[in-house]
Amino acid sequence: MPDNQQPQPARNPDGDASSPPGSPGGGGPGEKPLVLCGAHLADGRVVDVRVSGGRVEAVGTAGSLAPGVRCDLDGYLLLPAPAEPHAHGDTALTADLAGPVPDGVEDVQRRATEAALLQLGHGATAVRSHVRVGDVHGLRALEGVLAARRVLRDLTDLTAVAVPRLLTGLAGADGLAMLRDAVKMGATAVGGCPDLDPDPTGYVEAVLQIAAEHGCAVDLHTDADDPPRLARIAAMAGGLRPAVALGPCGGLARLPRETAVRAAEQLAAAGVTVVCLPQGDCGTTARSRYRVSHAAPVRLLRAAGVRVAAGSGAVRDAANPVGRGDPLEAAFLLASRGELSPDQAYDAVSGRAREAMGLPEVRVEAGFPAELLAIRGDGVAGVLSLGYSRLVVHRGRVVSRTSAVREYRHSAGAPALELPRQAPRGGEPSS
Repeated sequence: MPDNQQPQPARNPDGDASSPPGSPGGGGPGEKPLVLCGAHLADGRVVDVRVSGGRVEAVGTAGSLAPGVRCDLDGYLLLPAPAEPHAHGDTALTADLAGPVPDGVEDVQRRATEAALLQLGHGATAVRSHVRVGDVHGLRALEGVLAARRVLRDLTDLTAVAVPRLLTGLAGADGLAMLRDAVKMGATAVGGCPDLDPDPTGYVEAVLQIAAEHGCAVDLHTDADDPPRLARIAAMAGGLRPAVALGPCGGLARLPRETAVRAAEQLAAAGVTVVCLPQGDCGTTARSRYRVSHAAPVRLLRAAGVRVAAGSGAVRDAANPVGRGDPLEAAFLLASRGELSPDQAYDAVSGRAREAMGLPEVRVEAGFPAELLAIRGDGVAGVLSLGYSRLVVHRGRVVSRTSAVREYRHSAGAPALELPRQAPRGGEPSS
């Protein structure tokens, strides 16, 4: 496909054109099926994919499926959509603000909505946002994120993890009450950072108790640089359902290898999932804005049998003023650092991320949820290296399109070499 070409509406024999993002097509009862035409799969096949009722209905050879609302994906790789297991929507997009960060409900709602849309444009059709509760914030930030969830319900799945600062002693009584209220309001997971509580073990016990009472997930922040503390967390978390997630666990990379391996084996035995942040720390665990960040040792963790997912963390806030919120960048970093193969790295931000969030498995096969990402490029390694143009399908509907155009000033020898598109002879690249 030429560099300037984006997924194009294709006319079917009945004269129907594919719909723009968010329009009907493949999403629910009574809507025409959405047919993604000529897409490349990771195994090399070129297929048509028909989507109906929010699920993949059929996968067949190119041109073999009955017409519907069609979208031409010639030159695009079709993959299960990424999910974002570790976001901070309440503080996102605040790096450039002077003075205190506005924390009113509408302020948080606006930031969380914009951040989730940014991540959706990159391909993430589900986002788990860690949200501060208690202290001076009360439940305002959570209220703002839940309001964003309602606004975005047709575009992406946004869920919240309630994050209190303290849970033990007299100082933690307020946080404990707020945490229970947060679950009643709609937080689907409980978490926080036990490293910052005077009694880390008591903190984890309190979180696990509330999770057991309400049947919700647990997603804790920890640097994981204290092996005895990590062992206690693993021992307490073992067997809890839904399973426990920990992140970003960058401190494991600073431990002696034998110590780190032993800690990883304990996490694996407990069934704990590690959510690493290859793009950098988030504000909850960062000790200083300019602290040297270490990513979790993913290869070591996987060798020990730990389930590892990858998230983006901070999106342009004080912890990472240039955070992009792009799952493919997280996968790129894992692959470029040699932690995982390109296929494994993409799975860390897709299949493993969805598993960590308690979401159903996605495959480009009949019967699976239609949560899909089409991205221009050849193979998984190619799109991790340089994949800008993207089309995102959520619940069977096209919800986002991004088209990138690259042009170069004309060169006399370019046509013979079939180089990427250039501007007319003697002209400047067009906008």
